[in-house]
Amino acid sequence: MQTDWGLKRERATHLVKGVATLVSLPEVCTRVNDMVDDARSSAADIGNVICQDPGLTARLLKIANSSFYRFPSKIETVSRAVTIIGTRELRFLVLASCAIRSFDRLDNDLIDMASFWRHSLYTAVIARELAGRCNVLHRERLFVAGLLHDIGHLVMYNKIPDLVQVMLDRANRSGEPLYQAERDVFDIDHGVVGAELLKLWNLPQSLQEAVEHHHEPQKAESYALEAAIVHIANSLARLAERGCTNAQDGPPIAPEAWEITRLNGDIIEPTLIEARAQFIEALLLFLPGVLAGSK
Repeated sequence: MQTDWGLKRERATHLVKGVATLVSLPEVCTRVNDMVDDARSSAADIGNVICQDPGLTARLLKIANSSFYRFPSKIETVSRAVTIIGTRELRFLVLASCAIRSFDRLDNDLIDMASFWRHSLYTAVIARELAGRCNVLHRERLFVAGLLHDIGHLVMYNKIPDLVQVMLDRANRSGEPLYQAERDVFDIDHGVVGAELLKLWNLPQSLQEAVEHHHEPQKAESYALEAAIVHIANSLARLAERGCTNAQDGPPIAPEAWEITRLNGDIIEPTLIEARAQFIEALLLFLPGVLAGSK
């Protein structure tokens, strides 16, 4: 007999499978992701797979040679990128380069996509910065977690737009957080849906938990630190978008998130200063169409 949570998870799985043909990672991205976790695959093997996609190769080298990443020397080939960056970090650069494009075919009329991706990218930049402050290994995975933390929204907007409108109206009337309105109306929130999509994509468990629990990081089973970093980054991104540094002006940051990360409010202003310096370049690298459309 299924538990209540099992039924809720099944609901999320059903939504995700409903958009699976529209939202899928390119084959080269999927292969690289699988190969990194396969001991039989060498760095050269991974480089050869990436090189089969000239567009991805060009984007990857552009990203790797940008001041956003500040790698110590010029990277002119994928094989050199693998050597300097490492296979695991390279996996997350590939994911970041591919993931946004995977949603190009997913229609919705309930959200401004440019604003959605701006917030997502700001969260990614800040999560990466916070990961450095927390000495997280392979901090580029926090960039990807931040970038994808709200993708469950896109799935829900596409598959159940009428119910989402009810959720939005409820949140606006009551003042409660949208994720809570989603649970009230549909039993699950966008974090669960997003995590199910990452599971379908066979992405690491750390990304799945960070996305699923980014509103309540203390509920993460194995990757509470990653979830807490994305939780704080999500709130600070809202501050950055409003041009302020007062934590009271953004979504509340759970006390547990500060405890888990061992950070405190003193990091807010310096983190936002650093993130603002990186944000425009990140837009140019990952979302050039959004930047062009804003002019």
